[in-house]
Amino acid sequence: MISNGIGIGESDFKSLRIKNYYYIDKTMYIKDIIDNSSKVILVTRPRRFGKTLNISMLKYYFDCRQKDNRKLFNGLKIMEQEEKYTSKLGAYPVIYLTLKDAGLMTYEMMIMQLKTIMMELFYEHKELLEGEMSEGERTIFNKILSANATDVDLLNSLKMLSKIMYQYYDKPVMLLLDEYDVPLQNAYVEGYYDEAVKFFKTFYGVTFKDNAYLEKTVITGVSRVAKESIFSGANNFKVYTVLDNEFADDFGITEQEMDKVIEDFEVQDDKEEIKRWYDGYKIGEVEGIYNPWSILNYLTDRKLMPYWVNTSSNDLIKLILKNSETVKEKIERLLKDEAIEVKIDLETVIVGIENNEDNIWGLMLGTGYLKVVETVNIAEGIYKVKLPNYEIKLLFSQIIDDWFRNKVIGNDLKSILKDLVTLNLKEYEKKFKILVREMFSYMDVGENTAENFYHAFVLGMLVGLKDSYYVNSNRESGIGRYDIMLEPKDKNANSFIMEFKVMEDMEEKTIEETIENAKKQIEEKGYEQNLKERGFKNITKMVYAFKGKEVKMEVY
Repeated sequence: MISNGIGIGESDFKSLRIKNYYYIDKTMYIKDIIDNSSKVILVTRPRRFGKTLNISMLKYYFDCRQKDNRKLFNGLKIMEQEEKYTSKLGAYPVIYLTLKDAGLMTYEMMIMQLKTIMMELFYEHKELLEGEMSEGERTIFNKILSANATDVDLLNSLKMLSKIMYQYYDKPVMLLLDEYDVPLQNAYVEGYYDEAVKFFKTFYGVTFKDNAYLEKTVITGVSRVAKESIFSGANNFKVYTVLDNEFADDFGITEQEMDKVIEDFEVQDDKEEIKRWYDGYKIGEVEGIYNPWSILNYLTDRKLMPYWVNTSSNDLIKLILKNSETVKEKIERLLKDEAIEVKIDLETVIVGIENNEDNIWGLMLGTGYLKVVETVNIAEGIYKVKLPNYEIKLLFSQIIDDWFRNKVIGNDLKSILKDLVTLNLKEYEKKFKILVREMFSYMDVGENTAENFYHAFVLGMLVGLKDSYYVNSNRESGIGRYDIMLEPKDKNANSFIMEFKVMEDMEEKTIEETIENAKKQIEEKGYEQNLKERGFKNITKMVYAFKGKEVKMEVY
């Protein structure tokens, strides 16, 4: 190993460097920021793609208050650059603000949390009280320090702080704002979006409009909230999304960087599986980008499993998918590894997003759930997209499965099971076929596992009878093992034996032949013997034959 290991969850650049954790050199991001002429830069990337670590790196590079910050960058690429860039080390006072903890359940709680965040920020710069400022500014400064700021004080806080810092250090201020969109996304999920937008539109308008005290502002987030929603007052404002080439290789792990990681950690044997699970992202024209959070966790655990999808809430994505019938068919195609053609609008308007397909696909692309594989019409924003990797496929499978269970099974299961136990079997078969069509429409069931898959599906459905039936599976009866036996706790009630068969093209020409073979198996193996020996008389034998999504049932 060439370091002290991996700092999982370590997003502070200084701490990571001091502890000598493994670091993939992303300091050319500093050069890219310096070269960019925009006064306000918004970079959007998926969760856990290194945004916070990168913006923390900017803080330690530019901040004139940091002592001995040069040693943090020794041996890194930025220090090999020309004087135009190295002279910016420690050149500005820096305001660093993160809103990652500002997404709360109510608007009032959000405002209280913002006051706490500002209190901590102002305390970090308490040396400013030693300098000159107006009596009004001093009063507000102290009110913010004591968490007694009014809402108006809060709205003006960043503008005032940048002015005071400019005067104190006699230098323009770098403003770094991380996770800017967390409060807005959470506000939509919790139901107070309009109030939150109204606040932040004023907050950012006051901060950015004609603010001569700022050298440059760098903002990071997951989604690009429409500029007119909250940034309408920002001057010289530029947004860089996953479709842009600017900053393309500054986030995530590139193919070249991943080759070195694999060599450093000696995991060459897992290279192809690592790629299948965590590769596949594309930013601008840079392809083959790996998810850094998943890679770091894999290197720690040495297990191929979902890491990124469990890092934080997927509430907005789930809300969109569960409330939007229009995207369901396309999600099903994505789960079959197909590329779908969609219109992408990355300038997200969150309100009513579940009813606007363009915004849905834009949000899903920007947040890392999709990748662009082909530009169809850039003027109209038409692209072909796919799921980037196996890890994301697992997430969508779970979301769709939850959607299905809540919407389809949740509404119909009681009715279906009632039809079964009361022997209203024609109605039962009709509803069961609908369930099969809905559930399996997005799943690719392999030939070698199909019978087990259908068996497990029905078994899961029958769990709803656990209060009145013992649900037994794959147990011996007669001279064989039945698939499912429903044994009523009341011996006078109806009992059931169920057998599942998937049509085998080589041996059976019709699904009816499959039915007959299954019936023959029940009789030859004597599956009902166990029930008869224990005094059960009302025995119903059921055969399910499947051919893809087609299902035929016979009762005798």
